[in-house]
Amino acid sequence: MLPDAATLVSFLGAGLVLNLTPGADVMFAMASGARGGVRAGVAAAFGVSLGCLFHVALTAAGVAALLRATPAAFDALRYAGAAYLVVLAVRAWRADPSPTGEGGAATLGRAVLRGALTNVLNPKVALFILAFLPQFADPARGPVWTQLLALGGLFAATGFAVTGLYGAAGGALRSWLASRARLLNRISAAVFAGLAARLAFA
Repeated sequence: MLPDAATLVSFLGAGLVLNLTPGADVMFAMASGARGGVRAGVAAAFGVSLGCLFHVALTAAGVAALLRATPAAFDALRYAGAAYLVVLAVRAWRADPSPTGEGGAATLGRAVLRGALTNVLNPKVALFILAFLPQFADPARGPVWTQLLALGGLFAATGFAVTGLYGAAGGALRSWLASRARLLNRISAAVFAGLAARLAFA
């Protein structure tokens, strides 16, 4: 149910760049690492990935239901997703170059729980996944919901790897991120714009 090799490489590359860009999830994982050590930082990243999978499951179910009701609506969803990605590109370009994160969690259980809740309760994550995943799915390859689950699982896995590294590094990288936040925001904006163009003109 996965796309061809070229599309898969494009998907993984875009996901990796987006995960590398520091946001609330990354800052929470780093703060947890700074408070509770390497294991707490990685646990926070695991919780974030669980939250991501929650949004993936909702997206897969929603898109599948939409396609069953109105197959032509898939194109409308793609164009709406492209428009949202353009908005994200503009916001990333204009973003405050000094991101700050919520205080981390020191224990493993709290780090997982708060990481998951931080992600699940963030509507921006849900909207991003809804805009990002469907552009790599193709109804001609089979059930879209299974493709979205597979792609979402890969996205969550790469996100865990990247966020886990940030969490393990903890406070050591906070000053490095702060000094390069503007550049990372600009890279993120370019990726969002590229994804929007791919989605609109595919």
